[in-house]
Amino acid sequence: MKTFIIRSFIGIFFGGFIAVLITNLNILFGGFEMIDGPLFLKNSIGSILCGWFFTVSPMYFENRNLKLSQQTILHFLTVMILYLILALAIGWIPFNIINILLTLLISIVVYTIFWVAFYLYFKNQARKLNDDLKKL
Repeated sequence: MKTFIIRSFIGIFFGGFIAVLITNLNILFGGFEMIDGPLFLKNSIGSILCGWFFTVSPMYFENRNLKLSQQTILHFLTVMILYLILALAIGWIPFNIINILLTLLISIVVYTIFWVAFYLYFKNQARKLNDDLKKL
């Protein structure tokens, strides 16, 4: 529970930081002199919620009772379902089948790339640790 709370705070603060950073960059480089308050509020809440569930959902990978394939499927489904609901509700993704399918396709490709990269990284770290243990 302590880990969940700590990660929740990290995600919430990171999401808020990203929202403010993107807004400031739009003001600086987009030529805006004023921002739309309700739009800022809606996008900030969306960013905060994304930050929260993207930092909490990797806790599946710490559950040793699940196989790696189960952890991966649960994580992907959790993130995708929550993100799609949020993005469609806020308006980040237009509500039509083509945009939803395109978002799913891009998400699957990006998720796969990141998953393989992390898998290879940790596999390499495990190999290094095993090599070091053999030298003892």
